[in-house]
Amino acid sequence: MKKLLSTLFLSVLVLALAACGGGEEGNEDGNKKLVVSASAVPHAEVLEAAAPLLEEKGIDLKIEVATDYIIPNIALRDKEVDANYFQTPGYLELQMEENEDFDFVSVGEIHKEPIGIYSKEFDSLEDLPDGAKIIMSDSLSDHGRILPIFEKAGLIKLKEGVGENARVDDIVENPKNLDFSTLIEARLLASSFESGEGDAVVINGNYALEGGVDAAEDGIAFEESEVVPPNLIVVRSEDKDREEIKALVEVLKSDEIKQFIEDEYSGAVLLAE
Repeated sequence: MKKLLSTLFLSVLVLALAACGGGEEGNEDGNKKLVVSASAVPHAEVLEAAAPLLEEKGIDLKIEVATDYIIPNIALRDKEVDANYFQTPGYLELQMEENEDFDFVSVGEIHKEPIGIYSKEFDSLEDLPDGAKIIMSDSLSDHGRILPIFEKAGLIKLKEGVGENARVDDIVENPKNLDFSTLIEARLLASSFESGEGDAVVINGNYALEGGVDAAEDGIAFEESEVVPPNLIVVRSEDKDREEIKALVEVLKSDEIKQFIEDEYSGAVLLAE
């Protein structure tokens, strides 16, 4: 309930800020303004916890909650926000390859969210039947994180050397004929799981939290913590040395915020360092 209320509060805040762009101009209280686009859970919640600490440094933090993985980078490019907080290095690299006008850089690794595989019917990957339908994100950058989980469990074999760039087409052995479906947006995966679609659903950590999916009850496999990529603070390259940006990263790496993450998410969200 607390998370739901927090998300609703942040959603209202988005509407209030819709006309507010990024920039260095000060507010009426003399503080500098910093606008950050972020996924609702846990990113915006972490930022909400950081806001009072930034205010002590003379910075008023405004949070714009994003409902997908596309808008935050467009808003950053168009200077509607000063930074975004939602993406991993692989996704950032892919987006910059596909969009020549995305001149971005990461200025800090904040936390990690293990991708999990969830099932209402089966207790382990090994229990999945022949022909089981596996629903996963349509984001290609996620596939290189997901498929190795199945390979390590001995259910598939991937082409030699594909690593984090693995795609479904790189599966060279699939003795159980698992059916990998990659047509659903990441933000809809929790809903797919709750509605009973597929034999297993692979859900990004933030969307599992946001959707109230119970990792202890329904999770049957997860990324190993050492291979989980970090979630980044990303800015336009021209702004990487701005004092407000440096202060944001400093606060997000502070002991206070690290403690907040550990207390609030009980291991579902891991510290990047």
